[in-house]
Parts: sequence; C-alpha cells; structure tokens
Amino acid sequence: MERTMLNLRTRERLSTGLALALLAVLTVLAWHYMIGTAAHAEMGHVAMPHSSIEFIAVSVLMWSVMMVAMMLPGAGPMILTFSTVARRESPSHTVAVPTWIFVAGYLAVWTGFSVLAALAQWGLYANALLDSAMGRTGPLLGAGLLITAGAFQWSALKEACLTKCRTPLSFLLTEWRDGWGGAFVMGLRHGVFCVGCCWALMLLMFVGGVMSLAWMGGLGLYMLAEKVVPAGMLFGRVSGLVLIATGTVIAANSLFFV
Repeated sequence: MERTMLNLRTRERLSTGLALALLAVLTVLAWHYMIGTAAHAEMGHVAMPHSSIEFIAVSVLMWSVMMVAMMLPGAGPMILTFSTVARRESPSHTVAVPTWIFVAGYLAVWTGFSVLAALAQWGLYANALLDSAMGRTGPLLGAGLLITAGAFQWSALKEACLTKCRTPLSFLLTEWRDGWGGAFVMGLRHGVFCVGCCWALMLLMFVGGVMSLAWMGGLGLYMLAEKVVPAGMLFGRVSGLVLIATGTVIAANSLFFV
C-alpha cells in the first residue's frame, strides 16, 4: 500500500513537471517569436501585405502567438490543477495527452479572439485609425478604449469570469468531463471564461501599439496578478478606476487643450 502511494506521488510529480515544461516551452517560444518580430518591425524589415486577406492572415498569426505569450502563464494554475486532478481520476494512465488537449482547447478560444482582433486591426488601419499597420490608435479612440476597459473592470461579467479563473479546483469540480473529448471541452470552457475576463484589457494593445513588447509584458503581468494575487478582484477594480481616470484626462486634453 505504501509503495503504491509512493508510486502515485511520483507519477503526480512527473505529471506536474511535464505540465510545467509544456507551459514554459510554449511561453518561451511565443515570446521569442514576438521579440524577433518586434525587432524586425522596428528596423523596418517587416512589411505588411496590401491585400486584405494577406494582412488579416499575418495579423491572425501574430495575435495568436501573442495570446500564447501573454495568456498562457496566467492559465498555469488551472493547467497544473487539471493535470493533478486528471492523474488522480485515472491513476493507471498517463495524463500527458489530456493535458495537451486541455491546453489546445484553451488556446483554440484565444485563437478565435485573435481572428476578431485581426479583423479589428485591419478595419482600424484601413480607415486610418492606426498610425501604422502595427501601431496605435489616436488619442480619442485610445481614451475610449481605456475608459471602456476601466468600466468593464466593475461589471458583473468581469466578476463572474474572474471568479472562475481564480478558483481552478472549483472550476474543475463543477466542469469535469471524462476522456480526451472532455479535456478539450473543459479547455474550451476555461478559455471562454478567460476571454470573458480579459477581452477589454487585451484591446488596450491598440492603445500602446500592437507590436509594443512593453505593453504585452505589462498587460500580461496585470492579468496574471488579477488571477493569482489574494486581492485580485480589488486590484482589478482599483486599477479600473485608474484606467477610467487616465482615459478621461487624455480625452479632455485632446478635446480642449490641443
């Protein structure tokens, strides 16, 4: 019996280690791609295609990789908890593939968001609302996005979705489904709650610059803090007031002092 328990603990540690390695590798590769792309963009070596289809395709790829870089670390507690629970549900089988499938479901939702973000980017650029293909919005639109994101921090939808993201074990106990298909569906559902929690903040990339590494890192850390710090909900609401105030000052300055 004792040997069985030791073997189970060893398999759980191995499962957790594999999940951590998965998160680390995907995150590092995504950041490597984004840093390289941003560096080429700054040197003028990245030319966006003029065709709308090609523009959107390139943008979807860029946003999808960006979502991996920014959002996967914040999903870490949920993914690690899933790996542990899945191991205990099926102690005699490997959970490496189900963990991959859970992550795939999660990233599939963010890929869908990336398509919408790429379409928004194309629309803004085509209507001269971005200062460049990978740039930022003007001050008034940027102020509107800041105020919108700040107000959303106080919404019931934000609170409901953030609560799901902050309680991995509770989420898995209420959403658990067996098998590989169940792992994918759980990943999808977690992705939906994550997008519901973070979509307004993610649109702030248009304020700081679509290819701004500083904004990617800052927003990524911001959303991670919301999910893992003890007072994450309060942190989000207080920062929401800061976003509203900042947007209001920028809008007033653009309207009355320029």
